[in-house]
Amino acid sequence: MASVSMTVNGKAVTADVDPRTLLVQFLRENLRLTGTHVGCDTSQCGACVVHLDGEAVKACTVLALQCEGADILTIEGLAKGSELHPMQAAFREHHGLQCGFCTPGMIMTAVDMVNRLGHELDDHTIREELEGNLCRCTGYHNIVKAIGAGARAMGSQPLQQAAE
Repeated sequence: MASVSMTVNGKAVTADVDPRTLLVQFLRENLRLTGTHVGCDTSQCGACVVHLDGEAVKACTVLALQCEGADILTIEGLAKGSELHPMQAAFREHHGLQCGFCTPGMIMTAVDMVNRLGHELDDHTIREELEGNLCRCTGYHNIVKAIGAGARAMGSQPLQQAAE
């Protein structure tokens, strides 16, 4: 066992973990943050996307120990209490989900996309940026609409961490 400390959704956490523990396992099993999903376990589907030091990563490809001192943001950390993040609200408004399994990873990827590329995204850019995020239900049309609307709704506001 090895000790790891990081900040998750604005809260400092420390735990002893097996050195082989993946970040997605740590989040789900140790911290009970089950919004981050395990879809394929091979970095193909994007259901496990979280932000690591402000950058979108697939949590099934990162060891928990690699996150020593890091700042992690999960889907649970986007909302402010009962107020949804603009991207979450856009997914709900524009029916950007069906079964919902891929949705947390899609939303985390979308927020990263806006943070990197800005608030005015065209459909082509959104579709290209979603490469590596798979949805088995919706056909992507409403996901793309939701991301465009969410990007505009985010305006010039930078991503904010959950309150401690």
